[in-house]
Amino acid sequence: METPFWGPDFDALTSTDPEIADVVLGELERLRGGLQLIASENLTSPAVLAALGSTLSNKYAEGYPGRRYYGGCAQVDVAEEIGIARAKELFGADHANLQPHSGASANLAAYAAFCEPGDVVLAMDLKQGGHLTHGSKVNFSGRWFEPVAYGVRADTELIDYDQVRDLALAHEPRLIIAGATAYPRLIDFAAFRSIADEVGAILMVDAAHFVGLVAGKAIPSPVPFADVVTFTTHKVLRGPRGGMILCRAEHAKAIDKAVFPFSQGGPLMHSVAAKAVALREASTSDFQDYATQVVANAVALAKGLEEEGMRAVSGGTDTHLALLDVRPLEVTGAEAERRCDAARITLNKNAIPFDPAPPATASGIRIGSPSVTTQGMTEPDMAEIARLIGSAVRAEPGTTAGDAALAAAADEVSRLATAHPAYPRNSG
Repeated sequence: METPFWGPDFDALTSTDPEIADVVLGELERLRGGLQLIASENLTSPAVLAALGSTLSNKYAEGYPGRRYYGGCAQVDVAEEIGIARAKELFGADHANLQPHSGASANLAAYAAFCEPGDVVLAMDLKQGGHLTHGSKVNFSGRWFEPVAYGVRADTELIDYDQVRDLALAHEPRLIIAGATAYPRLIDFAAFRSIADEVGAILMVDAAHFVGLVAGKAIPSPVPFADVVTFTTHKVLRGPRGGMILCRAEHAKAIDKAVFPFSQGGPLMHSVAAKAVALREASTSDFQDYATQVVANAVALAKGLEEEGMRAVSGGTDTHLALLDVRPLEVTGAEAERRCDAARITLNKNAIPFDPAPPATASGIRIGSPSVTTQGMTEPDMAEIARLIGSAVRAEPGTTAGDAALAAAADEVSRLATAHPAYPRNSG
């Protein structure tokens, strides 16, 4: 089908605003010239990008399909209804809301649906893998609610479910949150459900990081256990930047009201449509193969980094991410991140459980396999990437040997990225 003249048109951007066009091209070249190992990032398909750059961006559509506050919503109603149906089918959920602008927006709506200011919320400690919206004092979740934090065991670095239960019994939280940003292992949703039932709490699962693995049937789903599941759509799920909420039928009205009109106005209909595209892609057997490979690659990468002298937190990973303690190499997480960046390897410093270093320095790095798996890389490539990370982390910038090692690693990274390009030129 011929692209309509009003569709995505990079020539129009180039002629209208060459400065921003240069930024867009520069980002594309950055993706094509390096390795993207940020666990919370991925490469959307050209189809998702096309929906994001469509005329649906123009439409104001406060409300929900069939109940809008503006006229002219017939087409966007169809897009949202398609997305809702796809989400419910893909995840086996009673209800879906595709309107949250982000994962944080989805979490705010979940709090609003079930809690009043001052209610106790039990969630994972940010210092041990949790999320900013799970009770941090600098976030609405810690300022408007009363956070109680659970963590991991010192001996295994796995969630301490006995502690979760003890804290729940002691504090009687209104909301219990399962989910994290830097926890590499599977979460026992049945255990959380049992604890929530024992104290009469609502169970919320923040599945932002791993929901794409659920969609691809690579790991168990939280949907049968949770009252509400919130997540982002741009990580393993490989959709546009945005959020989504799934919930049980009895909570549908409360969730919808908490999104609109409580916390948001008009939805971003181009993003809603792009989420629908991503959900369709996630329902395919190809995506299931992808999700399985994401986990296999993360396991292989963690193993390779252990062979390079780093310690895998909790002994490894069951998901798309791994957390590595870099102290055995006598370097901080921040310095490891800088050295890898010099070698065109993008990852992030991250605190490890019971980290003695401040967050801005950190003792660990977090790596993720979604983007490189999207580019078609497999376990042998992960072994090569682990070797390159090890070489970069051990290289000391400012020394002749260190600078040479980083330059050599950057050249090898470029070769690997060229063999598996991001957005190959024939992909649209």
